[in-house]
Amino acid sequence: QVQLVESGGGLVQAGDSVSLSCVASGRTYAMAWFRQAPGKEREFVVGITWSGGSTEYADSVKGRFTISRDNSKNTVYLQMNSLKFEDTAIYYCAASPSIYYPSTREQTYAYWGQGTQVTVTS
Repeated sequence: QVQLVESGGGLVQAGDSVSLSCVASGRTYAMAWFRQAPGKEREFVVGITWSGGSTEYADSVKGRFTISRDNSKNTVYLQMNSLKFEDTAIYYCAASPSIYYPSTREQTYAYWGQGTQVTVTS
């Protein structure tokens, strides 16, 4: 089993930047970040291939968020810039042991972190 641990969330102001990290305990291929805002369903934010060569972003975050990974550290990062109130959510790291390219469907991912809260004041 692969365990994922997210960190880096907190309370920030609109326009601020936050960097999240997710450390995996084992091998992963495609990895992704999802988020769940209050009263909303969990949604795809961004995904990345094992190599980091291909990424996929939700339209709502494209141009503001950047995903990257360091396989030597089994870590994936999410740099979030120009944060908006609408970005307020619990952010979850997800990983798949079987797919190479990221999927927007949460069912694709077998491993999930506990989530880290990002709260953006308006």
